[in-house]
Amino acid sequence: MTKNLHRSVCPYDCPDTCGLLVEVEAGRAIRVTGDPQHPMTRGLLCPKMLNYERTVHSPRRLTTPLLRTGVKGSGQFEAISWDEAIERICNRWQGLIAEHGAESILPYSYAGTMGLVQRNAGHAFFHKLGASRLERTICSPAKDAGWKALMGETPAIEPAEMGQSDLVILWGINAAATSIHAMVDAQKARRRGARLLVIDTYRTPTADASDEAFLVKPGGDGALALAMMHVMVRDGLADREFIDANVLGFEQFGREILSNCSPEKMADVCGLAVERIEKLAREYAGAQAPFIRLGSGLTRYGNGAMTVRTIACLPAVSGAWRNTGGGILCGTSTGGAYPMPSITREDFMQQPTRLVSMNQLGAALNELSEPPVMSLYVYHSNPAAIAPDQNAVIRGLERENLFTVVHERFLTDTARYADIVLPATSSLEHADLYRCYGGYHTQRCDAVIPAVGDAKSNWEVFSLLARRMGWSEAFFHLKVDELIEILICEENPWRTPDINRRLRQGEPVQMMPPSSPRCDWRTPSGRIEILNVREPEPLPRLLPTHAALDGFPLRLQPATTPQALNSSFYEQDELRQKQACMVLMMNPVDAGNRGLADGQQVRAFNQFGEVLFTVRITERVPAGTVVTEGVWWREFITGERGVNALTSQRLTDGGRGSTLYDVAVEVRAA
Repeated sequence: MTKNLHRSVCPYDCPDTCGLLVEVEAGRAIRVTGDPQHPMTRGLLCPKMLNYERTVHSPRRLTTPLLRTGVKGSGQFEAISWDEAIERICNRWQGLIAEHGAESILPYSYAGTMGLVQRNAGHAFFHKLGASRLERTICSPAKDAGWKALMGETPAIEPAEMGQSDLVILWGINAAATSIHAMVDAQKARRRGARLLVIDTYRTPTADASDEAFLVKPGGDGALALAMMHVMVRDGLADREFIDANVLGFEQFGREILSNCSPEKMADVCGLAVERIEKLAREYAGAQAPFIRLGSGLTRYGNGAMTVRTIACLPAVSGAWRNTGGGILCGTSTGGAYPMPSITREDFMQQPTRLVSMNQLGAALNELSEPPVMSLYVYHSNPAAIAPDQNAVIRGLERENLFTVVHERFLTDTARYADIVLPATSSLEHADLYRCYGGYHTQRCDAVIPAVGDAKSNWEVFSLLARRMGWSEAFFHLKVDELIEILICEENPWRTPDINRRLRQGEPVQMMPPSSPRCDWRTPSGRIEILNVREPEPLPRLLPTHAALDGFPLRLQPATTPQALNSSFYEQDELRQKQACMVLMMNPVDAGNRGLADGQQVRAFNQFGEVLFTVRITERVPAGTVVTEGVWWREFITGERGVNALTSQRLTDGGRGSTLYDVAVEVRAA
């Protein structure tokens, strides 16, 4: 039997956007490995994607459209044809539009695929329909808001500069689980003599691989940064020459904010002893080119945007931006690389429709009026598991008068509440174009195997729906290859003709990023704006978290795991079994105070809900903090709810992001 090797791309929500080599035999993917010629992947894949063929050909795959026959949530369906499914959906929508208006229909999608066409395939359809728009801000918009408040449109540093640093700080990022190639680069810098420090809320595998770890209280990162800068100013370690030439508002910042942020005052807020704060501040200020790689987890608090804004002041105060390898990386922005409006087609809207925050889906389904949400269309997302305030979300999904359609590969928590389930393709079964947000590379890929069963891609389904709605726009009749070509053919500073040629051949290519940020601060003043009078808070300062006011004694961290990505990969038995069960990690002091034993079943609860866990007592978690990793499907847990029954619909201070890590709970024996 002939085996063929094809290039593809990891479609999941990870900054690395790895290149894949897929071995295909008789129309089946039999092996997936990392592409050694890919500039980021360099042949290395994470544990999840090493067995991606097990996801693609899982016996759990949905292969035909399904119509609900039982009560919502029961998972009882019967098979129907695609023609019947499309007919039922459009007939129901046309009736709802006539009775309630098109804004009664709400799409819900996020990052189940990161392909530029398939991820955005529904935008044009719902704009034309006049449906409510989804505010897609569940991940890290607070990071962007915090960066822009200080740095404006200044581009990100080149990630590879980490290798030229003499001090690497992985701050709020468990790179061993969420960005393994950043971890590889950090270790390379370490072998060349750089010190590697980790700042996080518990001892992750990334912390184990560092020279030293600093474990802070959840939401206390901004307090640590303020205390560090207080020490730098107090001890004459701030780079006054760099500040005078490049920074706006430093003197006012020092006088009004930093003077009140001594290590003694910030120690309890950030959870570090005074001497450790001072040690970290001096080591950072003493490095020639300190490189901070900032994660997203620390942004998912009520103070997330301010935290990023505050931490991003550190290289300005220390002068780290002077030298190659110094600075801070929040993430790369490659949004200008492709003409995305040609895919999203905002011009199809007759008028702007209402925006609904995906972080407040529970409120939208249960409380919105004029019109109420009467239909939900979910694609490449699993909101019943991943959206905040799970009890409110499920209460909405249980509404008998809510017409729910879910386009999915598996019978997820959300699919179980659907009236109609449509089978979706995997990334190996459709063409797409990808760009990275942890670097500057991009790649086009074709389908490498036929669709499994009767599965269809996002674009195929929206084309079918548009035709059944009777729309005449030629756009909805385009093939996916034509849409990709629309994106590629427009030349811009990011992509030379040679880059476009190589893209069409399926090669992974490095784009031409904007110039280095050093001393080219793209702000209205032309300086790093520690003082920004356009912001509600003109100066970075200490802000509280939401959970600090909730009255529960333990801070819950819903964290990442190498065996899953949010709620993805739970279909793989091998990966799920490595996690064993839904665990709550707890410090021995907290467990002893509650009379809990290792391996015991416990209930964590707060004002939003209650969840059953198996407790694991460990020193890896500081007292006062409890940690659970992964977002489990309800099919595989003991109780009725997952971790997001404990999270809230409250938003961040900037960017309207989720506050999924800003959680206070109590824990008792079950």
